[in-house]
Amino acid sequence: MRKMQNYIVRNKQIFIGLEDSKRTWKICVRADKRIVHETSMPAKYKVLYSYLTRHFPECPISIIYEAGFKGFGLYDRLNNDGLQCFVTPPNKVTQEKDNRVKTDRVDARRLAVILENGDYKTCFIPDAEQREDRQVSRTMIQVQKQLTSTKNRIRKFLEFHSLDENFKPGKWSQRDYDNLKELQLSDSLQFCLNIYLKQLDDLLSLKKQLMKKLKEISKKERYSVIFQLFMSAPGIGWLTSIRLVLEWGDDLSRFKTSKHFASYLGLTASEYSTGITIRKGRITKQSHAFVRAWLIQCAWAACRKDPVLLNKFDTVWRHSGNKKIAIVAVARKLAVRLRSISLSGIPYSVGLVE
Repeated sequence: MRKMQNYIVRNKQIFIGLEDSKRTWKICVRADKRIVHETSMPAKYKVLYSYLTRHFPECPISIIYEAGFKGFGLYDRLNNDGLQCFVTPPNKVTQEKDNRVKTDRVDARRLAVILENGDYKTCFIPDAEQREDRQVSRTMIQVQKQLTSTKNRIRKFLEFHSLDENFKPGKWSQRDYDNLKELQLSDSLQFCLNIYLKQLDDLLSLKKQLMKKLKEISKKERYSVIFQLFMSAPGIGWLTSIRLVLEWGDDLSRFKTSKHFASYLGLTASEYSTGITIRKGRITKQSHAFVRAWLIQCAWAACRKDPVLLNKFDTVWRHSGNKKIAIVAVARKLAVRLRSISLSGIPYSVGLVE
């Protein structure tokens, strides 16, 4: 290693591919279009930083790793220590079509190659404050899933023990769940039902706390401009507005065109065409499903308020015969309009075609 440092990489640009895992990091170091060192180390930042400063003290260093379960903490620490770091989406890493071997070592080599060749795409990385604020919104998603799951357990519990005869079918309101507290059951069943209802009440309390916290976040000065712009769009209330701001950031100019933005959201049709054969399928569904769910939910409300969006819905519905396809098209158009007003700084105008 010492000879390599003295005769190969001294004062040269170093490109490092780092394959991140829970316990170990695989490292591939390249310079002058060749591998100069490979190693494995414990997944600890102090070990990595010591390795870099000890072996490449006079070299400009660039590091790349794939976005994953550890978030962007490593990115923050490397950049704070003056090292150039890039984070790439795993689905954007180029690889050979005939490659059937996947190991951490192979992945580290591939990352180092694309970094040296400049053949990579980077993730949008919000600053620490935005990531921490965004976590409140994502925690509410988890709580909402637990709420839905708990409600389903209660309904299944009643059905299994034939206790649902006096309760209405279909969607229940909160009053219906409150009425369950008046049931008179055997000791064992009453004990279990009380646990379910206690869990439901606790989750509802947590959801209220999260809503209150998001309301506080929405009043931050750094989000105020784009938050108000999104609020001007039909069908979008304060909750969806701040959650979209936290997910997308306050600068959508990084998406060069509206098509790029729609593609980022996974709202463009998939396609596999070759020669004269053209095959188009469903939307790609890349990025986060919950963001698309928010947009589609808002699109239903927006259609009732904006004739342009309603016309879009009717046109696609007549052409496809499918309301689901039509509302996805409206959600895409609504998202594109949100990008447009964020760039122009002009509030949403109902009935405006472009």
